[in-house]
Amino acid sequence: MKHTVKNLIIGAGPSGLAVAGRLAEMKQPFLILEKGQHVGEAWYHHYERLHLHTDRTYSGLPHRPIPTTAPVFVPRLDVIKYWEEYADHYDLKPLFGQEVRRVQREGTSWITSTATDTFISENVIVCTGYNRVPHVPHWPGQELYKGTLLHSSTYKNAAPFRNKNVLVVGMGNSGAEIALELSETAGGTFISLRSPVNIVRRDLGGKPSQLSAIVMNAVLPDWAYDLLSRFVQKRTMGDLSAYGIHTPDYAPSAGIRRGRIPVLDIGTVDRIKAGAIQVKRDIEHFTPRGVQFVDGTRLEVDAVILATGYRARLGEFIPEVAPTLNERGCPDKLWYPQWPGLYFLGFSVPLTGILRGIKLESKKIVDHIVAKRS
Repeated sequence: MKHTVKNLIIGAGPSGLAVAGRLAEMKQPFLILEKGQHVGEAWYHHYERLHLHTDRTYSGLPHRPIPTTAPVFVPRLDVIKYWEEYADHYDLKPLFGQEVRRVQREGTSWITSTATDTFISENVIVCTGYNRVPHVPHWPGQELYKGTLLHSSTYKNAAPFRNKNVLVVGMGNSGAEIALELSETAGGTFISLRSPVNIVRRDLGGKPSQLSAIVMNAVLPDWAYDLLSRFVQKRTMGDLSAYGIHTPDYAPSAGIRRGRIPVLDIGTVDRIKAGAIQVKRDIEHFTPRGVQFVDGTRLEVDAVILATGYRARLGEFIPEVAPTLNERGCPDKLWYPQWPGLYFLGFSVPLTGILRGIKLESKKIVDHIVAKRS
């Protein structure tokens, strides 16, 4: 079936909702496509313990902030509830079960195809997310491993791993939190690190570190921000090399500008220092009962959880933009002059928080759409 719409939004996560809310406020027509069955679909599948890492004050959608009755760091189910109430307020009705297979330019229009429908639009706003596709590396011998092997995207809670030895591969925010939860009930918890990692406290002096980032980003040049960022990190985290964690040669703030999000620690480091979590080297290969690391040591584990991140991989359904995407399959601009009417939201990692960035950048996109039409 063919549909014609002025503005087509792909994805009903926070980016898609932000754009839809702004368009609704301006009485502009739009349609939302969502491959899942819910608003904020990805958050239905994340691990149960997940909370926002950013202050609720800076994590809300346009025009309707998160209520002040919510905790500072909002838990997963409350985030979902807030997004659903946002959608209800604006009477947003995404077409669910519509996974986009192709977006292409034809004349002055964009043609978006799913398995069942075709959508013709003047504008397409791609909001499929920074974390669209789980990244699952492969190691030699992996197929011989007899234990449980899963990506963190399918991890729910620690219950299935009680009294078992578990290796978490990767120490991003998800890996650090999963390891923290496992260390409370598992028989042994281990983290495999391939490279140095920046770790900062989620709270500084009783206040979210995001607030400091917003202030410093507004008043300091990059070089001064980096110096202060490194100083605060050293004062609050100390030297963790004795525990197998090495710090990169760039500050946490500089890492964010490179797309490398630091770990916002909520207790994992203390568990590592206490010996409840052991840090190991990178995996060289799997064995039938565990893994061998690059330093030659071996570890037998009942389960391996791959906290190895995600990729956006927009080139899979918008082939013509593939040459402009970075190694994660993300664009570096909100729009490009060579593709009029094609917009991207939710693919950057601002120093001051992804959700705050979505709110600010959604305004730029909608203002550009309205101004172009005028």
